[in-house]
Amino acid sequence: MVTLELLGTIEAFNGMDQGQLSKLQPNCKELDFNQGDKLFTEGDSAEHLWIVVKGRVDLRFELPAGRPTSQEHTVSSVDIDKRDPVAQTFGWSCFVPPYKMRLSAYCAADRTKIVRISKESLLRLFDEDFKMGYVFLTYLIKVVGYRFHQFQDVVAKNMGESLMCGW
Repeated sequence: MVTLELLGTIEAFNGMDQGQLSKLQPNCKELDFNQGDKLFTEGDSAEHLWIVVKGRVDLRFELPAGRPTSQEHTVSSVDIDKRDPVAQTFGWSCFVPPYKMRLSAYCAADRTKIVRISKESLLRLFDEDFKMGYVFLTYLIKVVGYRFHQFQDVVAKNMGESLMCGW
């Protein structure tokens, strides 16, 4: 079971009081993954929010024709070891139609610990406590912006490499 102490260390829940964290706690599931494990696949139904509390997860596009993906295909890494609190959360596709995962997620550290929370339980809690929803969604907006800037960096890098190869 996810402890209140652990929930209190997660940036997404900063600003929530002990009562709110206590309501959140039974809806959280702690999962452990080993390097190379796939957490979910691009195109899967997006039903959970995922939070890295230890280790790293690589988000990748899947390759066509069943070809294996590798670290070179990583678009973004969610890495708690960077000490960047915004880099903890992924799976926000569960809040955005068509509610499908846009990338696949792979464990990229020897051991990775995840807290997974269902979208439905979060929305139910936010309906009951609007302040709780406001605190969380304020954080989530930062995550979306962060991912957008990461994606822009990847596109700019790839465009630059394409331009250089064309010379």
